[in-house]
Amino acid sequence: MPEHFWLLFFLALDLLLSAVGFFLCLSDKRRAKKGRWRVPEKSFFLLALFGGGIGILLGMHLVRHKTRHMSFVFGIPALTVLNLTIQVLLLCFCYGIFC
Repeated sequence: MPEHFWLLFFLALDLLLSAVGFFLCLSDKRRAKKGRWRVPEKSFFLLALFGGGIGILLGMHLVRHKTRHMSFVFGIPALTVLNLTIQVLLLCFCYGIFC
């Protein structure tokens, strides 16, 4: 296993989930304009919790999606910080920084 496997794993996971989050915002915005079926809000929060928060934040601001919902304005950044904190702690333990 490469020396920095876990670091690369979390970076790749975050990039992939952030791309999914951004395109989910874009898709939901388009659906809202057309009056079609929408993505459940729970999906955005779960995706932010598991690593897609940065993409969702970009999507919120670039396509002006969900920016009036206080649960999104405060919840998505909070879940993003929580996710990144957990990842940093896991990486520190994996590489023996706290041992």
